[in-house]
Amino acid sequence: MSEHTLLTQAVANGQVLAASAENIRLLLERSTDPIASASIEELITSGNWTELNDRFFRTLAFGTGGLRGRTIGQTITTVEMGTPTALGRPEFPCIGTNAMNFYNISRATQGLVAYLKNVVPAGSKPGIAIAHDTRHFSRDFAEYVAKVATELGVDVYLCAAPRSTPELSFAVRHVGATAGIVLTASHNPPHDNGFKVYFSDGAQVVEPHASGIIAQVNAVESDAYTPVADPGALHTLGEELDDAYMARLESLLLDPAMVKSSNLKVVFTPIHGTGGEIIVPMLQRLGFSYSTVAEQDGPDGRFPTVKSPNPENAEALALGVALAEKTGADVVIATDPDADRMGVAYRSSAGTMELLTGNQIGSLMAWYRTTTFFAQGILTQANKGNAVIIKTFVTTDLQKAIAAKLGIRCVETLTGFKYIGEKLGKYENQIPAELRTNYRRLPASETRALRLEHSSFYVFGGEESYGYSGDDSVRDKDANGATVMFAEVAAHAKTNGLALDQLLDRVYAEYGYYLENAKSLTFEGAEGAAQIAKLVAGYASNPPATLAGSSVAKTTNFAVEDLADIEGSPIPKEKMLMIELADGRRIAIRPSGTEPKIKFYLFAKVAPPENRNFTKEELATLKQNTVQSLAHLWSEIETDVAIRLL
Repeated sequence: MSEHTLLTQAVANGQVLAASAENIRLLLERSTDPIASASIEELITSGNWTELNDRFFRTLAFGTGGLRGRTIGQTITTVEMGTPTALGRPEFPCIGTNAMNFYNISRATQGLVAYLKNVVPAGSKPGIAIAHDTRHFSRDFAEYVAKVATELGVDVYLCAAPRSTPELSFAVRHVGATAGIVLTASHNPPHDNGFKVYFSDGAQVVEPHASGIIAQVNAVESDAYTPVADPGALHTLGEELDDAYMARLESLLLDPAMVKSSNLKVVFTPIHGTGGEIIVPMLQRLGFSYSTVAEQDGPDGRFPTVKSPNPENAEALALGVALAEKTGADVVIATDPDADRMGVAYRSSAGTMELLTGNQIGSLMAWYRTTTFFAQGILTQANKGNAVIIKTFVTTDLQKAIAAKLGIRCVETLTGFKYIGEKLGKYENQIPAELRTNYRRLPASETRALRLEHSSFYVFGGEESYGYSGDDSVRDKDANGATVMFAEVAAHAKTNGLALDQLLDRVYAEYGYYLENAKSLTFEGAEGAAQIAKLVAGYASNPPATLAGSSVAKTTNFAVEDLADIEGSPIPKEKMLMIELADGRRIAIRPSGTEPKIKFYLFAKVAPPENRNFTKEELATLKQNTVQSLAHLWSEIETDVAIRLL
């Protein structure tokens, strides 16, 4: 029986979606990949309908950030495995319209190039900076993107070796590129990869460019293209870029003398990713005492020593913690494969190694940087109105409380550092044009002076999902910079005879106690996508009236309401619901933009008594009660989700 007949019968029997069958047909017509036909044939003849549906139920959508998906299937066909690499990686990425492979990467690159040619001056070539992490196929994809782009008439600046996402953001601005691409799936599992797009400001694309690029990509039906007569040039980015980036990172350190005298002991691990390329020499350069986790130093797309290369998980820091116990280190710092996220374990006042949440890490840095800028006279009562902390709506309100008490602004954005990057671009453009002609080449002290006088000085920014930054030369979250900033906070605590939990308690006592709990439910594949869509639609149309013993005081639907931030800028529409309870707790619900998950963010807060701080005893009681309160709230939400999926 032919493969076509088998597929037709599977559709009729409900084993294969009609959309999957149509996408199979279209890919076979439009792809030049030499293994496409054989791979599909193997899946059909073996009756692996689940794998076919997962690979073909849709075409991998080019969203506002780019592409992300599986590059290695749950089932690896014989032809895909080919001759595996030394690490056991298949020779070829998986075939499918819903996969990260050469077919979709070609389409994405062609569409991006077409858009860029429409926005650069006539007669000039666009430029694209390209970086990649240590994942399976990342280098292959980066070289392929460079090939397609140059053959289509674009100058390319390709990093010579794996480099982080934040360094790519810096590189776009440093070389004056029109756009940037980084091949990474951040902290996703080893089988995933991605194609993330940046614009000329070094930030991920936002409107109107996002829609324009998406339209061009969607118009590309085939991976085939015709090279132009005047190709672009290929430039290699190496030491010069690293040196410029590291010089800017060094400016993040506010008190170098204190750091060198603190005797802080740091354990660092890149978890097999790009972090070690910059962070290790930075720690040495800045005078930190450090050691690294030897088993995780080398690049390895399997991430073989962890279940997930996600530095927010205790398991991913286990080897670092073991080394800290052996060496007596004060803090463990870990970064994900593309070094945009950073997680921390620290030696507590009880002598045990404990984790900090992303909200706690960010709040400590926001507090330290703001108060230190005031102590150093960089921020004053006269100019503090031009200083700003930026956070997302789902990040702790402790940072808002810190900003309010110290008299600076706290601007909230949607989830995604692209919105923080967009704000930084706005602040840069508010500086008079004649003063910012060489802005990107000025040292941090000079750009800070310009922003404090004419615009807004970015003190700190971050999101609860372990992403932070402290300088506008990078327009994305930066674990390299965050490592520098957080190590300084830890050095400050040690210099003052405090463990980090004691320092955090001092912040809570003065600014209020805030607790957050981020939860997510995972729904894989085609069926999972339908369940997520059902939940999102259900919460939007029928939000709960009560939860965990409290009535709902307010519901904000970011997908349909016209909202603005405190600066008057419109907030783009996004599928997110914010539910505020009468007792002060709140819940945010949103589908993940990069993973098959629906996310729930739970918040609780208790303001300090008027005109005094919390006592140690009051804080201890508050902590216990608030933990129980959020646990009860999550239990109620889980029950509610189960009912909504019936």
